[in-house]
Amino acid sequence: MISLAYSPCPNDTFLFYHLIRNSEYPVKEELYDVENLNEYAFQGKFPVTKLSFAAFFQIIDKYILLETGSALGRGCGPLLVRKKNANANLDNYKNLYIPGQLTTANLLLSLYSNGTHIPTAIRYDQIIPKLLTEENSLGVIIHEERFTYEERGLEKVVDLGEWWESSTGYPIPLGAIAIRRDIPREEALKFQKELQNSLTNAYKEPKEMMDYIRENSQNKEEAVIRAHINLYVNEFTKSLGKEGHDAVAYLFQRAIDAGFIKKPKMNLPLFLGES
Repeated sequence: MISLAYSPCPNDTFLFYHLIRNSEYPVKEELYDVENLNEYAFQGKFPVTKLSFAAFFQIIDKYILLETGSALGRGCGPLLVRKKNANANLDNYKNLYIPGQLTTANLLLSLYSNGTHIPTAIRYDQIIPKLLTEENSLGVIIHEERFTYEERGLEKVVDLGEWWESSTGYPIPLGAIAIRRDIPREEALKFQKELQNSLTNAYKEPKEMMDYIRENSQNKEEAVIRAHINLYVNEFTKSLGKEGHDAVAYLFQRAIDAGFIKKPKMNLPLFLGES
């Protein structure tokens, strides 16, 4: 039995539902917030884990990326937001909240602001409530929060994904599924195949799967859950492909050049298919 960890967000529960219920391929799952997953990945706690690309770049000696399962695409990046009609911007703010120091959201913000920001990390679902109770604060929102921030009284300052796409031409890599490098290659490829099958079966959308997704989602509204899955589960989730590989490699190099991460001592392959 292999253990894996992923977030309770709809795109992850959509992806893994059939895998964790496959009696012919037993797995043990645990669900955590993305920043907790990033922290556990530094410890190498789980053989297979969801994690932010920004975190993965710092532990490529421990993990390698699977071809299936990534949250990578266009029009899906983190948003820098503030309370409506506020004056907060990156030159003038009281507090700047991010959903974790190890998140890709923080990496993108760092690249956008040339590392001049001073953020405070809190759990992603606490950012909007903080902004609504404070004057002239900023926050970077992710996950389902990007679908509800306007109706909750916030406005967009900048779409960091849109900025990335327009300035680089690449889709934005957000989160990935990685497997520990000490797992035998044959077993890693077997897991990847089972994950591909799980995603294929997810599109049949049995009622039990949607119940499981809703049960774990922070937001229980059907429309928000659907929008979340439709945005973050796409062709790159099925397979990164050359464009996905190029986007990940480019973000990796940008993170090194900006000093966000240290250049690895060893030249290791990033993707399972390259090893």
